[in-house]
Amino acid sequence: MSGGGERLHLVPIYCGSRAELLQPLARRLAATFGVEIDQRPPGFDPEAAFDADRGQYNSRVLLAGLLREGRHSSARLLGVTAVDLFIPVLTFVFGEAQLQGRAAVVSMARLDTALYGLPPDPDRLFERLVKECVHELGHTYGLLHCADGRCVMASSTYVEQIDLKGAEFCDRCRRRLKGTGLP
Repeated sequence: MSGGGERLHLVPIYCGSRAELLQPLARRLAATFGVEIDQRPPGFDPEAAFDADRGQYNSRVLLAGLLREGRHSSARLLGVTAVDLFIPVLTFVFGEAQLQGRAAVVSMARLDTALYGLPPDPDRLFERLVKECVHELGHTYGLLHCADGRCVMASSTYVEQIDLKGAEFCDRCRRRLKGTGLP
């Protein structure tokens, strides 16, 4: 764990049967960032983010809820959900983060192969989830999108782009992370 005692609160939001992925996800994130991780329910009503016209949840509203509940803490908060997310200018997002902030949210909805008419692939779903969580948390540490297509910080507009990149930071992004005090 990080010598600075940095913490990450993993906040499941409407995960349903996918909640089983949260413990292995927590282990991977702890290893990647060297932080202590705990899991807690949301301290806000996630239904406030639902847009009935779109049938999706507004990721910005979920981020705001996470930030409100964590305003008296220095811990980072990662909301993980199985519902589909959007921002007003995009049809969907895999996730969103507050750049150099404390909160991020990631959706599993479009990471699932079954959504695309393919057989379920739990291992691929999990690896995609890890990559997206690491990516969004990277933004909270101030990392921008990376031009190295293998770096976890490479931008992913389509799910296939997530499959092409790795779950690790490139050397340049890793050096920038170390500048934040992470191992």
